[in-house]
Amino acid sequence: MPRLEPLPAECWDDAVQAALSPLLPAERANPRDAGNVLGTLVHHPELTRAYLTFNAHLLVSSTLSPRVREVALLRAVQVRPCEYLWDHHIPIAQRTGLSAAEIDAIRAGDPQHPVDRLVVRAVDELNESNTLSDPVWSELRAHFDERQLMDLIFTIGCYQLLGAAVNVLGIQPEAS
Repeated sequence: MPRLEPLPAECWDDAVQAALSPLLPAERANPRDAGNVLGTLVHHPELTRAYLTFNAHLLVSSTLSPRVREVALLRAVQVRPCEYLWDHHIPIAQRTGLSAAEIDAIRAGDPQHPVDRLVVRAVDELNESNTLSDPVWSELRAHFDERQLMDLIFTIGCYQLLGAAVNVLGIQPEAS
């Protein structure tokens, strides 16, 4: 059950439009096209704009490949469960080339691809201990440069934070 409904259409103003601008083009910054997450977050336009500036970097400008980003993101919202974000990102993950079997393996924590397996291990370790062990860090350094490592860590944290917000606020999936 929603604890906070998306902002009613009659309350959408210039501040809401500005809040969505880091991530959405103007033609999608409306109650119909923004979706329930963004439609709910805009109750606090300043926070939404700050968050979406950060989130847009991770989605659009990250140094990670889209595939690695989606592996990390999916595992992050699996170990700290957020079904809304899991379901929302399945088609995005598929567009990056992840197959249904690979997505199922990420959910199970047992991907076959070596880099996917390492990313899942990093997500799990961060979730369990809020840090990375030296062996995992060393393995990650063999595959990713410093900026990619930072984007990886922040992608995991960003989506676990968003998942918590979605769960606490009771944001519901969009009607089909």
